[in-house]
Amino acid sequence: MSQTVLPAVPEQVPDRLDVKVGFACNNRCRFCVQGMKRGRFKRRDLDEIFTILEKNRGRDGVVFTGGEPTLHPGILDMVRKARELGYRSIQIQTNGRMFSYQKFCRDVIEAGATEVSPALHGHLAALHDNLTTVPGSFEQTVSGVRNLKGMGVLLVTNTVITRSNFRHLPEIAQLLVSLGVDQYQLAFVHPVGSAGSDRNFASVVPRFELLEPFLKRALDVGIREGRVVMTEAVPYCFMEGYEQYIGEHIMPLTKIFDAEGVIDDYRDYRLAEGKAKGPPCENCGFADDCEGPWREYPERFGWSEFRPRKKA
Repeated sequence: MSQTVLPAVPEQVPDRLDVKVGFACNNRCRFCVQGMKRGRFKRRDLDEIFTILEKNRGRDGVVFTGGEPTLHPGILDMVRKARELGYRSIQIQTNGRMFSYQKFCRDVIEAGATEVSPALHGHLAALHDNLTTVPGSFEQTVSGVRNLKGMGVLLVTNTVITRSNFRHLPEIAQLLVSLGVDQYQLAFVHPVGSAGSDRNFASVVPRFELLEPFLKRALDVGIREGRVVMTEAVPYCFMEGYEQYIGEHIMPLTKIFDAEGVIDDYRDYRLAEGKAKGPPCENCGFADDCEGPWREYPERFGWSEFRPRKKA
């Protein structure tokens, strides 16, 4: 193929800081992109997090991630520091379980958090808990979402699309709408970390050609209710008629502080290392817009599912 042309960046896209504060987690998800980092890396010291925040002030927002950031003993301090430094958007990306405690919810909001992004991967406890491998995690996450909704914080949920849950995406979307979430994202599993292991890949990663109708029905649920909905890591091949809901178009320009180093621009990283283009992309009218799938997918399944499309 010729050299990849990067998709155009929309004007006035906010820029964000992503700080991975530690990799401890009270779930052990079958698809966890961080894999076994919890055993390899210690949590960041609060002083180090403060330094990162100070050196990157002027960005629109910050998201505290992990691992599970709510387990860091300094979570309230780092949120307060971000507010003090003028970050407009302060998000906590979480499995949502700690937010089942109302006092914790109040403390986080009072500290300055403007958004919370809980992860819900099933419409029933049996499905969600099987994916997180923690009995009771579904009830805690749903309780956390209800608590946060009652306190008026912006709720932006994430659901990782897996082989176990893709047929239930419409039901998951219906649950999210009923819980009052402001926005939900349906993110195709990234087959690295736990999902990329020989033990888990076949049982975790679904096929795009089977996923497509369920994904579109799940988007329709939120569209009808006036919610913000989007996908992540789903190529244009499988989004015909739903192109405006491809999340990569509106993702903030993000600088990531990970355990193994700093990624200055996550978009450039996705295009250079994370995702791939193959033979079907050469003649596709959306080749300059589409990022392609996570590269591990065609490495395992090939390119036969992917089809070039013409722009209208």
